[in-house]
Amino acid sequence: MNEVERRSPRGATRLVGRTEDLSFIRSFLHDSVVQGAALLLTGEAGVGKTAVLDALAADSARRGVRVLRARGVQFEADISYAGLNQLLVPLFDEFGILDAGHRDALRVAVGIGSGPSPDRLVTSTAVLLLLRMLSRDTPLLVVVDDLPWLDRATTGVLGFVARRLVGSKVSFVAACRTGSASFFESSGLTEHRLPPLDDTASAELVALAHPDVSPAVRRRIVAEAHGNPLALVELPAALSGEQRTALTAVPAVLPLSERLQAMFVSRVGGLPAPTRRLLLLAALDGTGDLAPVEAAARGHAVIDDLAPAERERLVEVSAGARRLSFRHPLIGSAVVAQATTAELHRAHRALAEVLADLPERRAWHLGEAAVGPDEEVAALLEQAAHLRVRRGDALGAVTALTRAAGLSPAPADKSRRLAEAAYIGTDAGGELADASRLLAGARAADPSGHDSLHAAAAASFLLINKDGDIDTAHRLLVGAIENGDHGYDASDDALIDALHSLVLLCWHGGEPRLWEPLLRAVDRLTPEPPDLLWTVSRTFGDPARTGPEGLARLDALSARVGDDPTQVVRLGTASVYPDRLARVREASVRLVEHGRAGTAPVRRHLGALMHLGLDYYNLGRWDDATRLAGEGLVLCEEHDYHFFAWELQYVQALVAAARGELATSDALVADIVRWATPRGAHGARFFASHAKALGALGGGDFEAAYRYATVVSAPGTLAPYVPHALWSAMDLVEAALRTGRTDEAAAHAAAMRASAMAALSPRLNLLVLACEALTAPGDEALALFDRALSSVGSEAEKWPFDIARVRLFHGEHLRRRRATREAREQLVTALESFEALGAAPWVKRATAELRATGYAGPAISPVASVSLTAQELHIARLAASGLTNKQIAERLFLSHRTVGTHLYQIYPKLGISSRTALRDALDSLGPLPDEGGSR
Repeated sequence: MNEVERRSPRGATRLVGRTEDLSFIRSFLHDSVVQGAALLLTGEAGVGKTAVLDALAADSARRGVRVLRARGVQFEADISYAGLNQLLVPLFDEFGILDAGHRDALRVAVGIGSGPSPDRLVTSTAVLLLLRMLSRDTPLLVVVDDLPWLDRATTGVLGFVARRLVGSKVSFVAACRTGSASFFESSGLTEHRLPPLDDTASAELVALAHPDVSPAVRRRIVAEAHGNPLALVELPAALSGEQRTALTAVPAVLPLSERLQAMFVSRVGGLPAPTRRLLLLAALDGTGDLAPVEAAARGHAVIDDLAPAERERLVEVSAGARRLSFRHPLIGSAVVAQATTAELHRAHRALAEVLADLPERRAWHLGEAAVGPDEEVAALLEQAAHLRVRRGDALGAVTALTRAAGLSPAPADKSRRLAEAAYIGTDAGGELADASRLLAGARAADPSGHDSLHAAAAASFLLINKDGDIDTAHRLLVGAIENGDHGYDASDDALIDALHSLVLLCWHGGEPRLWEPLLRAVDRLTPEPPDLLWTVSRTFGDPARTGPEGLARLDALSARVGDDPTQVVRLGTASVYPDRLARVREASVRLVEHGRAGTAPVRRHLGALMHLGLDYYNLGRWDDATRLAGEGLVLCEEHDYHFFAWELQYVQALVAAARGELATSDALVADIVRWATPRGAHGARFFASHAKALGALGGGDFEAAYRYATVVSAPGTLAPYVPHALWSAMDLVEAALRTGRTDEAAAHAAAMRASAMAALSPRLNLLVLACEALTAPGDEALALFDRALSSVGSEAEKWPFDIARVRLFHGEHLRRRRATREAREQLVTALESFEALGAAPWVKRATAELRATGYAGPAISPVASVSLTAQELHIARLAASGLTNKQIAERLFLSHRTVGTHLYQIYPKLGISSRTALRDALDSLGPLPDEGGSR
């Protein structure tokens, strides 16, 4: 490692991602049965060897070990014993413990005595004796960095000493770059190779060293650095302020900081010109495939011309597999950094010529080769962007559209392309600051024109995501749709995207009037609306009336869902109220997995998490539903998607309400209402009211339950364009009956039967029949209960909570008609389901009914109290003490994202919604067990 590499990483304050490496080294050096050990630490340049040595030295010093250090320095490599002098400076005053012969020889060797040059063996023995004698009182650790730059005499002594430490209290560790030449004889010594950081640790390091870098740019840096800590810390330093926050402004090949240029560019600059040209082609192509490089080189002897780079250990070439790889992730950037602008343009053009069958890559190279406005190339880049969107690469599409806009001769085209980039950024990409910048650029490019549909859709989202209201955003988007020059052409992607955005605005608004312009626009599409848009308008808007019309198309679409992230989420949206989320479950799970890996758009990742949360709630997988909602809340916080947080909080509130954790549910509902009210998001208030009604029912507060249920829909009608009225309908009927409002209950049951609710799904049919049974007399009620429970047939396991509630109602009716045995059968089955779910208040109700039948079966097991795991308790205590997520992560060797996910799972368990309430919540629980246990 040269002098440039040795400076401390900017901004980094702790070691990241090296817990296992440090644990191994500590164990090897200090915990061995046989005392005295020597270890060689190797790794590529910049992998963090010095940082690991620093951490090891600091840790050893804290444990009472005396640390001696030396570091190879290039300009001292020819001075005999210069390294030994550096290592033994702290011991100069202690040479007296040696006998005269060894003492004098060592003093001469390190330059503090005079006399003839001592024999190498005598000097080596003197050093060994000195270290062993001193270690009798205090253990010693010898740490040597940059071993290849040590002088030959010192390396000889250290090699001698390292092999003779067994049985002493002296440990030795030295670091050198993998593959570097050295005079140090390492044979027989244990070697530990320091690997690159994994992606999680890489992202954490970038965030720690450069907190102002946006998540998308951070992911790009992580991908380029391949786990090299030096690259992770230094690459952001070469970016401008705009590039650090906007991925679209980051060049295709990342620039190098001065520090990195000093390391790598000089190694490339000394290569022959043909070799540099081939390396430039390989770096710009970026695939590792030799075929396009050979084709672009136009007949040059590629393998021969690459030989100098192989000899310098810059690349590895596999002639058989036709592959080329750079040995260090930054060598390719160094190749680009030393190339002239003319050389870059020529290389891009050459690659574009040979990639005619690969339109995305060809368009990109043509864009990079262009030196001025070029509509033909801009159009190709726009087409490439659309291909990337369908593949799920939203940020890649934004980048391509931004480049296309830069090459657009006409202001209108430039504005349109920037607007589409902004729309994709808000709708899928997760980079809202960049989207705002692009939107402003679109308006500046063509100030005389009207907002395009994509601009309006992006602007409406940015508005409601901040402090704007639904009505204003709705007017903005409707105005753009109704005043556009699209002619309601169903093949106009911008129009269809805008209408899908309008669907969500209408749903969030929760008012019938908002849906009118949307439905008019869908009906006007020619030659006919796209299947998915038409289906969503039927099953998501007012499913109690129009839902069945869309079921055939919905089922057909579900059968070919595919992996297009946008299609998966939009199809999930259409599937919510007809209970078809199970049909997109596998695709949603894949989408979440891609999102976690950073290969799917953030907003699509969020959409899949929301749909899985609702799906898992119905399935009875309540812990999974809460966990996924917590994961989504962390994403909302990281990417400023405030608008979506309430939907995830609703899932958590619903689970908490069903489990009787009312403080938790109430806190989450309060957050939802606090966000929704000033924005006119009445749809969100309906969700909040549903959770409140369910919690009140479980707790026996039926008057409150009725009050909340009638917020969603008045008794006797399923409110139009309030699809959530389907889900809270049975709550309203039960609450009305238990408060003596029999007429209202009967009217609502009749409204349910008159609607299309029963035709949507077996679960909703079950609820309709159950409500009819609840309001029917005598034998008719029992027959309806039987019909309700038999109607779900083999699908009963899909909706355990709803079915258990109906069994509870059935058992209550049977008991009152003195059909005791039959009542017990229903109630025991209901109780078992409630216990499995952890639905404490419903367990209590079922237990009370069973006891009223004189049930003398097995003891009814209590529902366990909500628990915190040992790790959750530890994290909660640290957060309550005032530590930030990053500080907690540092203490527990976790990523800050993992800490955030844990906290969002802890809050609901404690009945709070933010860390400010943690201390009081923990105190209210009374004495807690030690962290080794659980609560």
